[in-house]
Amino acid sequence: MTTRAVPYSFGPVPSRRLGRSLGVNNVPPKICSYSCVYCQVGRTTRMRNDRRAFYEPEDIFRDVRKRLARAEEGSERVDWLTFVPDGEPTLDINLGREIKLLKALSVPVAVVTNSSLLWRDDVQEELGEADWVSLKIDALHETIWRRINRPHGAIIPAPIRHGILAFAETYSGRLVTETMLVRGINDCDDCMSAVADFLVDLRPYAAYLSVPTRPPAEKWVAVPDEESLNRVYQLFAGRVGRVECLLGYEGNAFASTGEVEKDLLGITSVHPMREEAVGAFLSRAGSSWGVVDRLLARGDLAKTQYDGHTFYLRKFATERRANPKCHH
Repeated sequence: MTTRAVPYSFGPVPSRRLGRSLGVNNVPPKICSYSCVYCQVGRTTRMRNDRRAFYEPEDIFRDVRKRLARAEEGSERVDWLTFVPDGEPTLDINLGREIKLLKALSVPVAVVTNSSLLWRDDVQEELGEADWVSLKIDALHETIWRRINRPHGAIIPAPIRHGILAFAETYSGRLVTETMLVRGINDCDDCMSAVADFLVDLRPYAAYLSVPTRPPAEKWVAVPDEESLNRVYQLFAGRVGRVECLLGYEGNAFASTGEVEKDLLGITSVHPMREEAVGAFLSRAGSSWGVVDRLLARGDLAKTQYDGHTFYLRKFATERRANPKCHH
């Protein structure tokens, strides 16, 4: 097992679903079972479908405890501890142990998963320890699922669907789903009707519909038009009790613990920030834009444009080696 170059936790950051969320990063950069076309941290560089140990659970616990203490000192509210790493959190074989450790901190624990390993009994059991679980369900038609999520070659969809339903039957926490809509791929009536019908059996607490709001892995990814979004919403609303659209910007209320460079890299490794959000973050931390300039010059941070906005995101070592002079 290894240690992280940046902290295991980040934030708290504003979440459109969970208020003020302190993120937990339990998987190394870009290790995932999917390589979704819309992923905000770029293409997956290390595809896996087998579970393994990445970090010491106690190291993650200590890092989160320290960050919580700093947040409390700065009067920063933390509503949730959320596993939302650079890759798929259930690939971490220590996830269950980490959830149990973090629950001792008296803050509810959430996990955001792409659902790809829900066919496994051990994954279902470990996720059962969390207070809130979000399952990605972007498509049920296999061709569309493969096109949008680009799964590991050994992963097949039928066991995932069975595993999701089995987990929902026994899970006592709050279960939600998220469906990312990409124009021209999964925003058609046939595709979304199949997802909505599946959710009828699943009976989630809430079904969230989202669109890409940060720079995606593939530049051609686009947001569906308003007519398509409304049509999909109506399809879901007619079948699922609670449907919400996550279409807006979540805001600029990103917190610092005092280690500005580390905090900025920790947040942007999983959560690209708009330029105005970075400015607000630096102002609250009593720091200057020179921090950003240094990180850009070192190749630790990248700048990119999306949907008329400038975003900053963490640049991982594999990218720096492959493209050492490129700062986007």
